[in-house]
Amino acid sequence: MTRPGGEWRNWGRSERVRPKRIEYPAGNEAVRRAVQAAARRGLAVKAVGSGHSFTGIAVAPDIMLDLRELTGVVRVDRERGRVTLRAGTPLHRIPALLRPYGLAMQNLGDIDRQTIAGAISTGTHGTGARFGSIATQVTGAVLVTADGELLTVDEEHDADLLPAVALGLGALGVLVEVTLQCVPAFIMHAVDQPGPLEATLDRLPERAAQADHFEFYWFPHTDVGLTKTNTRMPGDAPRHPLPAVGRWIDEELLSNGVYRAVCAAGTAAPALIPPFSRLAVRLTGNREYTDWSYRVFTQDRGVRFREMEYALPEANVRPAFDALRALISDRGWRISFPVEVRFAAADDLWLSTAHGRATGYIAVHRYWREDPAEYFAAVEEIMLGFGGRPHWGKLHTLDAAALRERYPRFDDFVALRDRLDPERRFGNAYLQRVLGE
Repeated sequence: MTRPGGEWRNWGRSERVRPKRIEYPAGNEAVRRAVQAAARRGLAVKAVGSGHSFTGIAVAPDIMLDLRELTGVVRVDRERGRVTLRAGTPLHRIPALLRPYGLAMQNLGDIDRQTIAGAISTGTHGTGARFGSIATQVTGAVLVTADGELLTVDEEHDADLLPAVALGLGALGVLVEVTLQCVPAFIMHAVDQPGPLEATLDRLPERAAQADHFEFYWFPHTDVGLTKTNTRMPGDAPRHPLPAVGRWIDEELLSNGVYRAVCAAGTAAPALIPPFSRLAVRLTGNREYTDWSYRVFTQDRGVRFREMEYALPEANVRPAFDALRALISDRGWRISFPVEVRFAAADDLWLSTAHGRATGYIAVHRYWREDPAEYFAAVEEIMLGFGGRPHWGKLHTLDAAALRERYPRFDDFVALRDRLDPERRFGNAYLQRVLGE
């Protein structure tokens, strides 16, 4: 998202920079040449995808590599169901690329505007207590290292590095290819249903464990939990998608158009927010349909916001959520955006927020024209008290000293970075803060 005059801004408008140079490499060799040229000039290099991170993880003061031309399928291993994609391929284009092979991604988040490289590098995830983040689907990668050479990491080449490279924060090199373990294309039965918040919370462990994919939203100032339960079905199961008009009313007119207007009005008149939230939970979140997995996983999010999300040990989700509710009530804040709760399986990726533990996520948001600082700081204090780890692409204040205590493989990752990028060719202010020097 580069503006006239060379200024880059991220989607959430929380970061901006005017790079010294912007390049649009269309192949691996072009990336290599760009990195080598930057090294000769003593400049840093950052690859940028869609700019959907709220942190400064992709900020590139020197050389920005915009990967929008580095897209498409490199090769397909039909026998093993593995597909290698160029790193700049947006998630929303992948279903069409996989369709000729009868394949799908195993799990997705609810936003699909990110590139595949950006999604895995920041730990983007969906929900499902038996499923990991998008990065856990990675079986191989090719990256350009600080010396301008290609490094292949997969089962046959430097396999011990894969748990670091699959979720590498952009700190180890520029990803140019990503290989995903896909699954046969499948259908999902979706049930979106409102219910009493207390009942939802009381059954939270049970519902998360029993469903393939479960999450819920809570609009502050209401006593309703908007639950989403998705069940995986074979690819030949009958489809009963949402009617086009009904979907447009729910997701465009109400969830984007009307909601955008109310958020904007709420910045000037916060008293509007509680009654609108109570109306919103009556008008939305009650539907049932069956469709291709990617059409159920993802939604169009047109209202711009800023977000903070913390990963917690699954058992700590309920007490942390209760503390968050009490905080909003005690402070008398008027919060227009819902709180989102999701789940993920434990994994072994070195910097994964779900590393070594079954995980629940609590995400909080503010409309982009509102200052989130006070709200986010207070929520962050709660989450840290319950063993939270911050999402790498969402707002937080932690530094390397605090993060080292929360990741058993943190020092291993830093040591690998020292080896692959000793001069910090791929560094920036955000990585300096979270990884140290």
